[in-house]
Amino acid sequence: MARKVIHIPGNWHAGQPIPPATKTGPIVTSGGVSGLNPDTNEMPTDLAEQAQWAFEHVRRIVTEAGGTTDDIAHMNVYVKSRDIRPLVNEQWVAMFPDEENRPTRHTIQYDALAGGMEMQIQFIAYVGG
Repeated sequence: MARKVIHIPGNWHAGQPIPPATKTGPIVTSGGVSGLNPDTNEMPTDLAEQAQWAFEHVRRIVTEAGGTTDDIAHMNVYVKSRDIRPLVNEQWVAMFPDEENRPTRHTIQYDALAGGMEMQIQFIAYVGG
């Protein structure tokens, strides 16, 4: 089965040879999706802006793969501090407003995020067969 790399704007993974996401058959998997501002290729210092950009990048990846956020099956959210969790929840509810139609999510405190990241998302989606 052929794998397709999913590209979105921005300098992802600081030049490391890792794509933002791939689609293998109907399965879309992301790498670490940060709150990078793709216009400046810099990490915002504002935590709300980081959360907003991270969720926007998830949306862009799924769209580029031919799906919608309804196709997301599971999401891991890594946070440097639990203080950012309300900002994550705000974006989560905006992306998935129907509490009976949300993917599963696991939020993990991880203090080794690099490059000014305060959060990072990893997700799996099923986009058509």
